[in-house]
Amino acid sequence: MRFIIMGGVLIPNNTSGDSLPITKIPTIPQPALNPDFSYNPEIQQLLTGKQLLFDDIPFTLDEIQTHYLNGYVTYRKGIVYKGKQPNCARCGNKDPQQFASFPCSRCGEICLYCRHCLMMGRISTCTPLLGWNGPVPDTVYPTKILEWKGTLSEGQLVASNHVVEAIRQNQEHLVWAVCGAGKTEVLFAGIEAALTSKKRICIATPRTDVVLELTPRLKAAFPAITVASLYGGSEDRHLYAPLTIATTHQLLRFYQAFDTIILDEVDAFPYTVEESLQHAAVHARKPTAAMIYLTATPNEKWQRECRSGKRAYTTIPARFHRHPLPVPEFVWCGNWQKKLQKNKLPQDVIRWIHNRIKTNKQTLIFFPHIPLMEKALPTLRQFDPTIQAVHAEDPERKNKVQKMRKKDIPLLLTTTILERGVTFPNIDVAVIGAEDPIFTESALVQIAGRAGRSKDHPDGVVTFFHYGKTDEMIKARRQIVSMNSEGIKRGLLDK
Repeated sequence: MRFIIMGGVLIPNNTSGDSLPITKIPTIPQPALNPDFSYNPEIQQLLTGKQLLFDDIPFTLDEIQTHYLNGYVTYRKGIVYKGKQPNCARCGNKDPQQFASFPCSRCGEICLYCRHCLMMGRISTCTPLLGWNGPVPDTVYPTKILEWKGTLSEGQLVASNHVVEAIRQNQEHLVWAVCGAGKTEVLFAGIEAALTSKKRICIATPRTDVVLELTPRLKAAFPAITVASLYGGSEDRHLYAPLTIATTHQLLRFYQAFDTIILDEVDAFPYTVEESLQHAAVHARKPTAAMIYLTATPNEKWQRECRSGKRAYTTIPARFHRHPLPVPEFVWCGNWQKKLQKNKLPQDVIRWIHNRIKTNKQTLIFFPHIPLMEKALPTLRQFDPTIQAVHAEDPERKNKVQKMRKKDIPLLLTTTILERGVTFPNIDVAVIGAEDPIFTESALVQIAGRAGRSKDHPDGVVTFFHYGKTDEMIKARRQIVSMNSEGIKRGLLDK
């Protein structure tokens, strides 16, 4: 497909002949909206709030072009230039190393394309991003939107009220809630307020498994509302919905779509390290929109902004069962890696593990790296042959986690892959080599947060075995102690 300028209008053209690539067009003109045009509601549903490629849509070029000429479909340049520097309009990539050239059959020239978001379809200098300029699809809202029958704790209720107000005022707000505080339930009133005002709302999270876990809970709470669940391979990819749950990667397909975005686990990988995902979250918002951030472990910069009054925030310093967070104990264990090379572990570690096995207390043990974990596994299986190990690339990962939930595994070795997003009702937790740089303040707080989550088993032991204390270890314990102190001061803890 080629693009030509005809009468000052951009035209997709399948015929041979001269063409003017989009990169050479100063601006892409937008025809005025023709109110007498009968638009296709399927195209409306597909493109509202989106930025898609021609290859993403199941309609002919002629039909799309007709909608464009009548002002309903919009074209935006996929790659724009700031001086001589290319910028990807979809993912925000500005790194020269992340662009490459190829002989393009579309425009007939050597074309630049963005390598960074290639997995979402190739976007090049002659590739337009398609959007919608007409009315939004009609949505019928029920008289009663929220059907959840639960009650909030005092700490949850304060945060819930602040979320509602931020959504109504189109403001940004951070909910800093300890692990196990019940963040999802805190959102319900805010979601209801947004939907009552006919606002379109998105809950975005870095990980697919969180999307899959949240989807049935939100469908149960809002049974009469259409909910789109978006992740790689999702069947809801083209579904227009007033309430969307998506991975942060899926936000790359949206443009000025949502009146409210709730960003869950804002501190989690890969959101924290991929600027494209942060770019996507900003561009998926409408120019006037609320942004709610959720985290148990805000980074140091955000913590300073909270303390200095530069960032609006609410803390939930206590879990719903009103018991304090387990405070990690630091245990020096010497050069544990040297011992591991001789197929041994420090005596303090062996004693700790032996006590858990003897008392039938399920345990999670975190290792900094897969080879070290796999080296320790045969040694620990001498205590119990059913002990298992799991990591991100393990094909049996889900099966092992399920066995742990069913108490078929007494002790599970793991990398940081299980630092968040999993709940076991009654476990103790240890970290071997807590001094390793991979164990940041955030990671250690999340790991400690695996213990004591159940109201039936609110206590748990958390031990950081180390070969030298680090600032990250100290900051993690300080943050947990601080939350417990705040919980006591606010009357949210029973002891």
